[in-house]
This record gives sequence, structure tokens and C-alpha cells, in this order.
Amino acid sequence: MPLTPLDIHNKEFTRGFRGYSEDEVNDFLDQVIKDYEAVIREKKDLEETVSKLEEKISYFKNIEETLNKSILIAQETGEEVKRTASKEARLIVKEAEKNADRIINESLSKSRKISMEIDELKKQSSVYRTRFRMLIEAQLEMLKNDDWDSLNAPENLEGYELQEVKTEA
Repeated sequence: MPLTPLDIHNKEFTRGFRGYSEDEVNDFLDQVIKDYEAVIREKKDLEETVSKLEEKISYFKNIEETLNKSILIAQETGEEVKRTASKEARLIVKEAEKNADRIINESLSKSRKISMEIDELKKQSSVYRTRFRMLIEAQLEMLKNDDWDSLNAPENLEGYELQEVKTEA
């Protein structure tokens, strides 16, 4: 067990035949007591300082751990956001490509349909022109025919009904 200043103060020495001077020993013990008390006070102060510093170190270590965890979480979150954004971008591009393909296919289909309609109209126009030409040629042939006067006779027109010529549009 360590000595206390009180232990030093209360220490009594036995007196011998030719012992030390009592006043010198007491003066020396008083000086030792003062120095020892100062060392004990300084030790207590240093222990308190060490304790406070250890508390601060513990506090800052906790902050450091929290910050490290926060940084890791932020990095993971950032990576996840990048992966999600990349996936979404790829999906958007795919969807846009699908829409573009659909629009192109629809346009091609409409173009083919219009082209077929144009071809059909050209055919109908050709048929109509041919029929009209034949009708006109038949009418011209009738005009060239010498029997025209005989056709106008009322006796020759009996039994004939006038028919309307139909034209296809």
C-alpha cells in the first residue's frame, strides 16, 4: 500500500544513542510531505486530464466510425443509384427503339398500302380510259357508217330502248 502524506507525518522513529538530529529529520520530513502532496495532486490532475482526453478520444472514435459508416452507405447508395439509372436508361433506349421500329413499320405499311392504292387507281384509270376510247371509237365508227340515216328511221328504232352508258369512276 502506498504511503500517504499523513503516514509520513505520523511516522515516529525510535531514538538511539547517537541518533540523527530531531529537528533536521522533522524539517526533512516536512519537505518530503510537501513534495509528496504536490506529486499526488499532480498525479490526480493528470489522471483527470487523461480521463477527459480518453473520453474525447472515445467520442471522436465514435464520430469517426459513424462517418466511415456514413461514407460507405453513401458510396453504396451512389453505386446503387448509378446502377438503377443505367438500367432505366437502357430501358428507355430499348423502349425508344421499339417505338421507332413500330413507327417505321407502320410508315412502311402505310407507304405500301398507298402504293398499292396508287397502282390500283392507275389500273382503274387505264381500264376506264380503254373503255372510254372504245366507246368513242364505236361512236366514231357509227358516225362514219353510211347507214346512219337508215338507223334514224322510226320503223328501225322500234324494239330498241335507249340505254344509259355507265362509266366507272
